Amino acid sequence: MENLTPLLLIIIATSVLYVWTFRFHNVLKEFEQFGLSDLTRNLIGASKISLATLLIVSVWHTSLVLIPSIIMGLLMIAAQYFHFKIGNPFVKHLPSLILLTLCAATAYLSI
Repeated sequence: MENLTPLLLIIIATSVLYVWTFRFHNVLKEFEQFGLSDLTRNLIGASKISLATLLIVSVWHTSLVLIPSIIMGLLMIAAQYFHFKIGNPFVKHLPSLILLTLCAATAYLSI
């Protein structure tokens, strides 16, 4: 069980970093569909990248796991809300739903 938390942290962090760097064109399209401004997109992106970095660091400094996991989970709840708001099919909801589940698991395991 003690090896599960670092694995989950790395999965969450690398997924977020991958999407916000290599798949940024999809991020641009989604935020346009959501009707959110460029400033909002940039703030969310900076927040997610910072949180992903904290999650990677928390592999070695376990006291950092709880807060970044909770905040990242809240951002994933917001992503779910916006996918529901514009009526996306379930397949579009799945990545943020999986990350939400992983964030909840890491937060629970860190307590």
